[in-house]
Amino acid sequence: MLLSVADVLAMPVVRAGEPQVAGGGSLDRPVRWVHVSDLPDVAELLVGGELMLTTGLALTGGDESTVAYLRSLAAAGVAGLVVELGAAVPELPRVVVELADELELPVVALHRVTRFVEITEAVHRVIVADQYAELEFARTVHETFTELSVRRAALAEIVKTAADMLDSSVVLEDLAHRVLALTARHTSTSAMLENWETTSRLLPDGWDVVAVGPHTQRWGRLILRSSRVPTPRARMVLERAAQTLTLHRMIDKDRFGLHRQAQTGLIDDMVNGRVLDERDAQARAAALGLLTRRVNYVPLAVAVAALAEADQVARQRRSAGVLDAVTHGLGLSKATALTAAEHGDRVGMVLAVARSADLDDALRAVCTAITAEVRRVDGVHRVVIGVGAEGDSLLDTARELAHASHVAEVALSLESSVSESPRSRGTAWARSATASGPVARAAEPRPFYRSGDIRLRGLLSLIRSEPGVQSFAETELSALLHYDIRHAADLTRTLRQFLDVAGNKTELAKRLNISRPTLYDRLARIERILDVDLEDGESRTSLHTALLIRDLSADADES
Repeated sequence: MLLSVADVLAMPVVRAGEPQVAGGGSLDRPVRWVHVSDLPDVAELLVGGELMLTTGLALTGGDESTVAYLRSLAAAGVAGLVVELGAAVPELPRVVVELADELELPVVALHRVTRFVEITEAVHRVIVADQYAELEFARTVHETFTELSVRRAALAEIVKTAADMLDSSVVLEDLAHRVLALTARHTSTSAMLENWETTSRLLPDGWDVVAVGPHTQRWGRLILRSSRVPTPRARMVLERAAQTLTLHRMIDKDRFGLHRQAQTGLIDDMVNGRVLDERDAQARAAALGLLTRRVNYVPLAVAVAALAEADQVARQRRSAGVLDAVTHGLGLSKATALTAAEHGDRVGMVLAVARSADLDDALRAVCTAITAEVRRVDGVHRVVIGVGAEGDSLLDTARELAHASHVAEVALSLESSVSESPRSRGTAWARSATASGPVARAAEPRPFYRSGDIRLRGLLSLIRSEPGVQSFAETELSALLHYDIRHAADLTRTLRQFLDVAGNKTELAKRLNISRPTLYDRLARIERILDVDLEDGESRTSLHTALLIRDLSADADES
């Protein structure tokens, strides 16, 4: 920052000359340079911002020439005039003082002889050092933001870097005044974002507000929230950060939108403990469009089964399509949520549900709409939604997303023929009072799954990779698997379906479209091969568990 006239007068070398302000304007004028001259027409050589040092010879030609001299200096934009009193000018003429006040030109009298060269050296040393510091700062800004551009840093990191450089709060918003990223300094996030949309709309375009995006396609604003006096440094950092954000958007224009990235960033911050204050979390969420008043929050995870896609670009396009479909489904159900793209085609979200609403009805409406939209995405052939426990804390709910994701993962592993167990179907299943035993009626796909719906599969999915668990499954089934391979048989499938129908042989014969004697022969062979009694409950449980472990391990390998 440039020295002011007051700063120069406070220097020891100037104070030694016993300076006295004789008249004129503010001493806050910046001093760009110091110039020494007694020429009356020196103004022709000046460009503005100079502090003039003179022995006063230009003031000795009478009032008319003195007035012309002072007016020419003022017109040239000098920072001030310092006159050394002595033989040429024992005291300042009254016309100088009066005209200095009229022109608002600071005029200072030195009452002791002073080496002008010492003043110029002292001032120029500071000015040059300041200019060097500004150059160094500019170089640091350039290198820092260039490095962020090269490694495609996230929006939040770019905004945080600008805030760190300026030690002030910085906000990135979109054209709808939704906050995409922010870093708060010397205040809390919740305080800064209170009534943000109103505050933002009233902000005038100025040095502390910089448009973001190409000139013809502006998509946001970078805003500095600071009570400090504006500086060229602040403007430089804001403009360089805005350029980096623009480049970031141009590179990622085919990926998820900025608003979605901001939501993903907030969820990641909450899950990983970078946001610890509930009010701050709710303020940021509200700024991104989530309803936060008189609501409870529910963690949801959407998982899909889709055709294998070897092309990375195609996989990314499908992931974007799934996220688009989830967003569209939310819009159709008039719900608000924070969404985050997870690994593969999975989407996690924190849903806001009015406390006055029936939770199951609200979830059914939202999940049905989302499922219908996601199923329209090319390549997707199955959609499941896992739901965690509701709560009134946004932070706690965000941390439950991992549980919802686990529920969705396990639910997706359910085969379509067994995905609706009697327990999970509820009233959708009925037992027919016939001699042949229980018969399952067809049911509509579930709109969502909770932990109670996945039960044993949920436990097994957590421990399926343990060597002991894999060894158990191998011990239980290896003899039958080897038999099928050697004899090109499919007894493992027969066993699976026998267990799925809870040992109902009549129902199983119908499903396999074989006679009951043929079925009895197959079951007898399975018993001999495995050396088990299929009428024994513990044997059935062990075999069914081993098959579930095998299924879950195969699903994990495919994913």
